[in-house]
Amino acid sequence: MEKRPAGAETTVARNGFDRFFEISARGSTLSREVRGGLATFFTMGYIVVLNPLILGNAVDGDGRRLAMAAIAAATALVAGVMTILMGVVARFPLALAAGLGVNALVAYEIAPQMTWADAMGLVVIEGVLIGILVLTGLRTAVFRSVPVQLKTAIGVGIGLFLTIIGLVDAGFVRRIPDVANTTVPVGLGINGRLVSWPALVFVLGLLLTLVLVVRRVKGAILIGILATTLLAIVVEAVAKVGPSVVDGVPNPKGWSLNVPAVPETVVDVPDLSLLGNFNVLGSWERAGWLVALMFVFTLLITDFFDTMGTMVAVGQEGKLLDDKGMPPRTREILLVDSVAAAAGGAASVSSNTSYIESAAGVAEGARTGVANLVTGALFLLAMFLAPLVVIVPFEAASTALIVVGFLMMTMIRTIDWSDYEIAIPAFLTIVLMPFTYSISNGIGAGVITYVLLKVVRGKAREVHPLLYGVAVLFVVYFMRGPVEALIY
Repeated sequence: MEKRPAGAETTVARNGFDRFFEISARGSTLSREVRGGLATFFTMGYIVVLNPLILGNAVDGDGRRLAMAAIAAATALVAGVMTILMGVVARFPLALAAGLGVNALVAYEIAPQMTWADAMGLVVIEGVLIGILVLTGLRTAVFRSVPVQLKTAIGVGIGLFLTIIGLVDAGFVRRIPDVANTTVPVGLGINGRLVSWPALVFVLGLLLTLVLVVRRVKGAILIGILATTLLAIVVEAVAKVGPSVVDGVPNPKGWSLNVPAVPETVVDVPDLSLLGNFNVLGSWERAGWLVALMFVFTLLITDFFDTMGTMVAVGQEGKLLDDKGMPPRTREILLVDSVAAAAGGAASVSSNTSYIESAAGVAEGARTGVANLVTGALFLLAMFLAPLVVIVPFEAASTALIVVGFLMMTMIRTIDWSDYEIAIPAFLTIVLMPFTYSISNGIGAGVITYVLLKVVRGKAREVHPLLYGVAVLFVVYFMRGPVEALIY
């Protein structure tokens, strides 16, 4: 019998729909689920625009590019279908879409050594392998082997990761150009000052959202996003700020990604020509089996542990974890995630994975898969309503990420900082996620140091046997640079 997640309430279901999705049982309501689904979409809908920019601007080994319109349509389609599948099968408020970081790996490291079809074939292989690990129980067993406090640290680290993503996407924090007179890697705004209209819009939107959250207004995060978007549209109409890059020339004071404006057209016919354009065996012949194997390993490790961290963080935010830090229907969550990875490759949009931005929806009240139905439906509509997707700028959506980062940070109080054997791995897990821009890097550092400290303290038996294997895999993962250098 499945153990009820922490924080769940024993209530009588109103109808079959309520009973299936456990809406009342998890202390939620249909209106909260709808608000949560909307908030999740608005915080991650940018991927429909960003994924084409990443994949569409790269060339494969034959010098070919993928059509951006086709990438956008396929990105929205796979995200919509997989998000709905997660909602129905796992009934967990976790949305999926093309993974950032993984898409860059595919675009700039894998594809240049083969064709696009070959590269996407490797993504399909990786998804199938992860699916096998789920069906054999190994992926769930690895997840269970991680100590509860280290899982908590993963959630906290992701909170900080979300925060830095939000600050950078909004242009509030920027990389300082490499100059001789400074060693500071990042700074406030432009040259230490907030001098752009988008920065002002972000700050005002963030302050509004924080006030709404503190006053416990229902729909605070969603209201913040929508209000900030409306303000951005007005500012753009008056100030004519423009995009951050104009005809290849940087415009530091421009909007980070989307220029907020009422679109001239609303409906567009999606181009689904990329679906099924993958080749499973081509990469092994063209790039060689060792190179292809390293790429599959890198993709697998990244997807494997990113999802683990993401579902822990989302579960923590919604108080959906049991006393061992496990979310309900863990196996189903991981299985759908693996299917999404393969589906992303089959549709030529890179591996699809669970999105930490789902925490914005959970913060808005989502507790079940009903929120996924809303988010998924909006992604499917985005195939036809692409012009509407580009209305919300990063500066508006990023306000939600900052608030969610704070909410996830509050879990840090449950870590025993007086016990160095767990505190040091927890610390490295937390800080390396935002500072290396990678969930997997943080988890890897935490696992390796946890195992090492237990061994040197003579407590090797306290470590789950599977965790030793995970630590070894992460050592290989961190050493892949020298390994790839030897291969090439």
